[in-house]
Amino acid sequence: MDQLPALLVVIPLLAAPLAAALPNTRLPWLLAVAVSWTVLGIAIAVLAEVLGTGPISYTMGGWDPPFGIELRVDALNALIALIVTIIGAVVVPFAGPSASSELGSRGIALFYCLFLLVYTGLLGITVTGDIFNMFVFLEISSLSSYALIALGRDRRALTASYQYLIMGTIGATFFLIGVGLLYSLTGTLNIADLASRLPAVAGTRTAQTAFAFLVAGIGLKLALFPVHLWLPNAYTYAPSAVSAFIAATATKVAVYVMLRVLYTVFGAGYSFGTMPLTPILIALSLVGIVVTSLMALNQNDAKRLLAYSSVAQIGYMVVGLAFATTAGLTAAITHVFNHALMKGALFCALGAVAYRIGSTRIRELEGIGRAMPWTMSAFALGGLSLIGVPGTAGFVSKWYLILAALEQGWWWLAGVVLATSLIAVMYIWRVVEAAWFRPLPAHRAEVREAPLGLLVPVWVLAAANVWFGIDTRFSAGIAARAAESLLGAAP
Repeated sequence: MDQLPALLVVIPLLAAPLAAALPNTRLPWLLAVAVSWTVLGIAIAVLAEVLGTGPISYTMGGWDPPFGIELRVDALNALIALIVTIIGAVVVPFAGPSASSELGSRGIALFYCLFLLVYTGLLGITVTGDIFNMFVFLEISSLSSYALIALGRDRRALTASYQYLIMGTIGATFFLIGVGLLYSLTGTLNIADLASRLPAVAGTRTAQTAFAFLVAGIGLKLALFPVHLWLPNAYTYAPSAVSAFIAATATKVAVYVMLRVLYTVFGAGYSFGTMPLTPILIALSLVGIVVTSLMALNQNDAKRLLAYSSVAQIGYMVVGLAFATTAGLTAAITHVFNHALMKGALFCALGAVAYRIGSTRIRELEGIGRAMPWTMSAFALGGLSLIGVPGTAGFVSKWYLILAALEQGWWWLAGVVLATSLIAVMYIWRVVEAAWFRPLPAHRAEVREAPLGLLVPVWVLAAANVWFGIDTRFSAGIAARAAESLLGAAP
């Protein structure tokens, strides 16, 4: 059981070059499907073990930490690993028909090689107990993401990928500078060892500088407003399966890195007491929620609309994180889980539309609900969850966030959450109104419903939005346990 965290990383890492060596047939896709479902099973076993007996630690090569590299899994990163593997297990089957339609047959082997490398990087970030290796896996996932985005059929995908490369490299450089400063102070890179050694040197300017570099670097990777400019183009012009996977996982893993650095490495007292981070994060997040929600209203492409919505949703997560309370952290972690489900469902639904009509522009979606009722019903369901309608996963997240705000006595913040939810109604309605309440143009008369290979993944995620909106014992329960652990209230 102790070796399972290593298998989470090793299996997709070894499968990636194998996928590249396979011919451009269905074989790379079948390999990726097998890997994604195998790794999902491992992630479920790891989470069950962590919840049953406590954190799992695995030392690479038998070298004990802090000298060796440790993989360490607790309730928080076990949940994040489960999110990544669930989305992967759903999106990889979806990618079979979707990627073949958008890329043709020539680049399929390369596509799945890069996809598995992104998968490896995200899981590696999640399970590693070494902050330098967190950077290494961050770069593996980022470099692969740049290449995947560039595979988009629109030529603007190249510009989007280049923009992401520049911003991502700056963020990674800031993160690495912060890691280097911490190493110069403490002589260790093991996260648990860092946490024990930092209090003795926390008052130094070097520690404060390292803190600033790490927060700024993670903020860039997280697409926190106003350093979010790489995200809209990346999500819009990437292949549909890539948009769905990255939107549902990459920023969630970045939120995890922020949580791990602020709460485990530096500690809540230093991050939100000694350093004035709470007002900074809350101010940036709230401005970002309002501004990007309004920008989503003015988009002509449904994928770009959802991209700006993602920046707003990141703001909700960071607000909860910045409260530095059990209620706030529970809200943030619950929203990480729920937002992965809703954005996965929404982007997959648009991918199914793109499969049939080759576009996701809102004006091209007129009447498409009549031709593709199952697909657009799933989109509407995901949209209801994004808005936060009772009975959906999104409602649970926002309810916990409002409770956390009221616990602080911040009634006005609860008002902002409700007001921006109304803006979400308006931009989701733009797509729904075009799809369902406008006539189907004559040239779309031959359009048919998406094939089952696309519909099943879409509806798995759409149904999950309802399930976890009704039964919150799993998502909110584990989030609460992880929040208590981060704040030191539980082992």
